[in-house]
Order: sequence, then structure tokens, then C-alpha cells
Amino acid sequence: MSFDAEKIRDEIVQWIRDWFEENGKGCKAVVGLSGGKDSSVVAALCVEALGKENVFGVMMPNGEQFDIDVSHKLAEHLRIESIVVNIKDAYEGIVGELAKHFDSFEGQARVNLPPRLRMAALYAVSQTVNGRVANTCNRSEDYVGYSTKFGDSAGDFSPLANIMVHEVRQIGYELPIPRELVDKTPSDGLCGKTDEDNLGFTYMQLDNYIMHGSSGDEDIDKVIAKKHTQNLHKLNPMPAYGSQP
Repeated sequence: MSFDAEKIRDEIVQWIRDWFEENGKGCKAVVGLSGGKDSSVVAALCVEALGKENVFGVMMPNGEQFDIDVSHKLAEHLRIESIVVNIKDAYEGIVGELAKHFDSFEGQARVNLPPRLRMAALYAVSQTVNGRVANTCNRSEDYVGYSTKFGDSAGDFSPLANIMVHEVRQIGYELPIPRELVDKTPSDGLCGKTDEDNLGFTYMQLDNYIMHGSSGDEDIDKVIAKKHTQNLHKLNPMPAYGSQP
């Protein structure tokens, strides 16, 4: 069954309108602009749904960000209000405090700190401008847990949660944003690698696994299945004593 990008675009736009009518009437959509396709597509969808005056972009570099001009370009193209909130001082402050207590603060603990600080900043902005925070994760990355818990995996509404990476691109082509933003090579913005380098497989292999149960490579299938199982805690509700399993 073919993917009708124009139809799905229109359905997501209507879904955003309906959600705001029920959960944030008169509020702005607050979108963290990373320069990647997901945040670009989400910002454009929100503009289509709510109007440019009701979308607020936030750029959050950790010191210098080599491609921040892409985010500025998107904000200018969509004609949305945007600000830069540099998290460098907050990041270095926490790292410095932790260094007083631990001999080593490295690995994922350090890598995941900036996304969590960015989400804290997004919610601070959201409460300041009477907003609702957009989650920009997609189905493919959620499936293997390629997000930071309480970081970029958080948000108030998630337009792309059921949309795979190749579908996000197709929707992007149906939106009034520069094609180069949709086709930009995705990177984590954390350690300088592309997303596919970090994952160990391509997004098309991942999407094929989700759609058909096989990436086309048995070894990669095992890796994807393992990542999915290990990271389900990021998608499932927080366990609570007394709740049904």
C-alpha cells in the first residue's frame, strides 16, 4: 500500500488543530529547532495548522553549533518568532558540580545531559509564552529507543510518533520548506556522528524491519530487535505500584 504523503500531511495538520482546541486553545506550539528534518517538518506542520503567529521556535546550541544557520533559515522561511537559548553555561555548571562527587562523568550520562537541559529550557519557554511543547521524534527512532528519556523524547504532543523516517521526508516534500532541510543528513548533535553511524544500520533498513519484519540482513534484524526490547521503557508509561501490569 503506497503512502499518500499529501493526505497524511492534511490529517496531521487537522490533528494538531483538534489537539490544540482540546488541550491548548489560544496557546502557541513551541518547537525546538535543531536544523534536522524532524523539527523542520514539525514546525512547518504547526504553521499550517495554527498559523505562523502561533508557532515559537527555540534554538539551543551547547556553545557553538556549526549548522545553527539552518535553523535560522527555517525560522525565517516560515516567518515564525524564534530565539536562541545557549545551554553551555548550564551544561558546564552541572558537569562541574558532578565532577566534585564522581571521579568520572562520561559516556551516556554526559551525552544525554544536553538533551535533558534543552527540554527543561523548552518547557521554561513554553510556560513563558503560553505554549505547548512539540515532541519531534518519529516512529523509526522511537522503535529502537534512539532518543533521550526526559530529553527529546518528552513533549506535550507528537505529530510524527507514528510516521517512519522515509515517510517524514515525503511529508516534508509536501510542505513549504526548502528541500535541502528535508534531505539534510541526520546527525545526533551530540558526538558528531550521523544517526545511521550511531545506530549501525540505515534508516531504510530500520523502516523495512518495522514494515516487513526484516531489514534484509539477519544480523541487523537481531540488532534492531534487541534495541527495541531494551528501550521499551522509553515508550511505556512509568511503572507504578498498584497499577495493572
